[in-house]
Amino acid sequence: MAEESARIKRCPARDRRPFCSGLAVCLVATAAGATDAPWCDRLATRLPTVSAASCRQSAVLPSGARSTNGFPILERDIAASVAGAAGANPPRVLLLGGIHGDEPSASALVFRWLQTMDTPTAQRLHWKVAPLLNPDGLLAARPQRVNARGVDLNRNFPTPGWQREAPRYWAKVTRSDPRRFPGKNPLSEPESRWVHDTIERFRPDLIVSVHAPFGVLDFDGETEPPRKFGRLNYRKVGVYPGSLGNYSGQHKQVPVITIELPHAQAMPPDAEVQRIWLDMLEWIKVNVGR
Repeated sequence: MAEESARIKRCPARDRRPFCSGLAVCLVATAAGATDAPWCDRLATRLPTVSAASCRQSAVLPSGARSTNGFPILERDIAASVAGAAGANPPRVLLLGGIHGDEPSASALVFRWLQTMDTPTAQRLHWKVAPLLNPDGLLAARPQRVNARGVDLNRNFPTPGWQREAPRYWAKVTRSDPRRFPGKNPLSEPESRWVHDTIERFRPDLIVSVHAPFGVLDFDGETEPPRKFGRLNYRKVGVYPGSLGNYSGQHKQVPVITIELPHAQAMPPDAEVQRIWLDMLEWIKVNVGR
């Protein structure tokens, strides 16, 4: 496979993107775990329990899309590998973290789960994983919810009536809270466009989006919602103009599980990380198929 082989991308001399700064050559990590992944050194300084080495071991690769400031949107594609069990069309799961840059535990959890994809239930699924959708927010001098252009990416998806509803909701309900600015147009940001385009290409049967710090499970879709993952209980949070749950779960009819961790900065205990993962896999096994 192309992503299994080493690739070298030369950065133009004028390139000042964060992951290329000071490098004449950027070596792109291989899925086998190459040591040259300069983005991992930067992310390890901000993500709890994620070291540069464990980031490299996760085998994430640049997707080809970049954030506003030029940081690569990292992804990993993991095909189903349990012979016979998955069938010709294994369920597809899009796993996302870090759409808000001030929720580093959300990204760290996805990086941790990338180390546990060897369970039989997980291997029955086709995964597309993006652990950090808003690198600019995470890597800002002070981590911020919004991206580098001040847009809340989770209010930037093209839900029906966005041009009317999103600005009105922002002005009336949030009182023009800059942390929740939806942008001037839907999909105005490269990060939200990547999610949109990935949904169109990958055609997931389920989207799992990890957030913090409400400490609950939310769900948008027609399927019976999960009741409990680990210590997280189901509680409907609400539907917002431009949100991913609204766009995908309500409009595109692709169900969305939103995992809200209890703390934005600190990770749950290891046993809880594993319990949430196993409970989620069991729910997917029962409720998601093609």
